Amino acid sequence: MKKRPYTILLAPDSFKGSLTSEEVSAALERGIRSVNSGVSVKSVPLSDGGEGFIDVFRRHSDGLLHSCEVLDPLGAPVTAQYFEITATNTIVIEMAQASGLTLIPEEKRNPFQATTYGTGQLIADALDKGFRQFIIGIGGSATTDGGAGMAQALGVRFYDDNDNEISEPMNGSLIGKCRRISIKNIHKAISESRFRIACDVKNPLLGAEGAVYTYSAQKGAAQDELPVLEQNMSSFYSIVESLFSKKVRDLPGAGAAGGLGAGLVVFLNATLESGIDLILNGIRFDNLLSDVDLVITGEGRIDNQTMEGKALMGVIRRAAKLSIPVIAVAGKVDCEIDQLINKGVTSVYSLIEESGSESEAIEKAAEILEIIGRRIMVGEF
Repeated sequence: MKKRPYTILLAPDSFKGSLTSEEVSAALERGIRSVNSGVSVKSVPLSDGGEGFIDVFRRHSDGLLHSCEVLDPLGAPVTAQYFEITATNTIVIEMAQASGLTLIPEEKRNPFQATTYGTGQLIADALDKGFRQFIIGIGGSATTDGGAGMAQALGVRFYDDNDNEISEPMNGSLIGKCRRISIKNIHKAISESRFRIACDVKNPLLGAEGAVYTYSAQKGAAQDELPVLEQNMSSFYSIVESLFSKKVRDLPGAGAAGGLGAGLVVFLNATLESGIDLILNGIRFDNLLSDVDLVITGEGRIDNQTMEGKALMGVIRRAAKLSIPVIAVAGKVDCEIDQLINKGVTSVYSLIEESGSESEAIEKAAEILEIIGRRIMVGEF
């Protein structure tokens, strides 16, 4: 039996569609403590820009929650929140609260109709209250509107081929009808504000690896609809790039959140940053690794995109620098285990392999994670 670690750091992302990052940590800790109630366990549930993004900062910073009624992706009212870090007067926005995929029932998901207008309303509300420093997480979107809805809520105007203003919230369909853009009424405080964007992907705006072909199917688009969405995005950004004299379509991360990454860069002069590194730096994660014997991290699905820099890889990199062993846990593993071992992972657990089926892994995720926690503590890693 291997030496049991004295101090364990739990640092998972959420298992989307199953458990929050807090619930993942809690289940693992229950399993660990069922074997050794005296072990020291630190819990740092994470997010790299999507669900739970605000909560990570709330756990590690003093601040205030602000509530705001905005439009959800399909234009219905929803109450969303953003977080004020009082020490730095910085606002943390989680776009998924206003424009997230989980806000829409699966049968109603439609990237032609979905808009980021509500995300723009959150930004506008904070600007109106005098805030000028922003961190925005853009994971988990329901949208493919290139950030047009967000910009519209901040005063940007869009016009069709008859030069009539498009009054409805911009979406994946309406961006294809846009022929002219006016920014003369954009919120005046934008020019004196700083926007840092937590972006966990490196996809460009267009092409096989872009916003449409990589993500729109999971947002409700049929395969034969993807070329239409792609054409709409391409047409829209030809106008945008001409207006700003700035090329963004090939910028890594431009395709994030259905092109919202690109929209934030051009309309708000935002900077795209690694979501997990932005968070780990913000919560002083390296300090939390002191005196840690084992790190357990994970996410719902480990695949090739994970290797590009999602939460799990950020944790692995930092633990590896201190030669701390890492165990990775996932609902499903869709990459070669050797890829993870080569990055510094000691062993990998898959809930599907433990349960035998995907449906059971989802339904009994917490129970299976407890079992994994127990196995870890008896040395089966």
